[in-house]
Amino acid sequence: MPTHCTCGAELPPDARFCHKCGKPQYDTAPHAEEEEPLPQPAAAEPVRQETKPLEINFHNPLAVRTAFLTALITSVISSLPIPPQGLWLLVSLLLAGFLAVFLYTRRTGQPLSMVSGARMGWITGIFSFAIATIFFTLSVVMLSNKGGFVELFRQQLQGHTGGSDAEIQQFLQLLQNPAGLTTVLLLVLAMLFVLFTVFPTLGGALGAKMLERRRA
Repeated sequence: MPTHCTCGAELPPDARFCHKCGKPQYDTAPHAEEEEPLPQPAAAEPVRQETKPLEINFHNPLAVRTAFLTALITSVISSLPIPPQGLWLLVSLLLAGFLAVFLYTRRTGQPLSMVSGARMGWITGIFSFAIATIFFTLSVVMLSNKGGFVELFRQQLQGHTGGSDAEIQQFLQLLQNPAGLTTVLLLVLAMLFVLFTVFPTLGGALGAKMLERRRA
């Protein structure tokens, strides 16, 4: 820093201007332009991933529990002595499929298509058939031990068929043969399987369709 101005005046320390002539003694360093901060990128909002509804199958634990509970309820309802007994069984199986769809939709809030409703009814029918098979097997064992299994079929055949006595006797002799008895029982179980799966499936599809119209 100069100690004297060009005009000859002695300058005090750190003098920016000459007190005599007013001449500036050094250039003021320009202020560094403050850099504007770069705009911070806006925080990306978390992408909301919509949960995909679970398919109706045996890998869906809620569907399995709902179907099993409905099958237990149906087994009680179908055993009620409401005439005609055969027709009431079919109605109760239809209601089983409808009830399973209603309970599942109520608990999840997930609307079911007719295909999903049919699957829900089919699972319910599988459990209903399993429960019916257990009771049927126990009944067969109890009647066989008491010797009344053949007599039970005799009463059923005489009351519901128009076959002759010779045909009924021939069929009852078939039941006394272990191989023939096994064949008859397998045929009965096959008929029960079709009955206990088809009607709940129809009830489930019908229930899904009716609930869809109600929401619309």
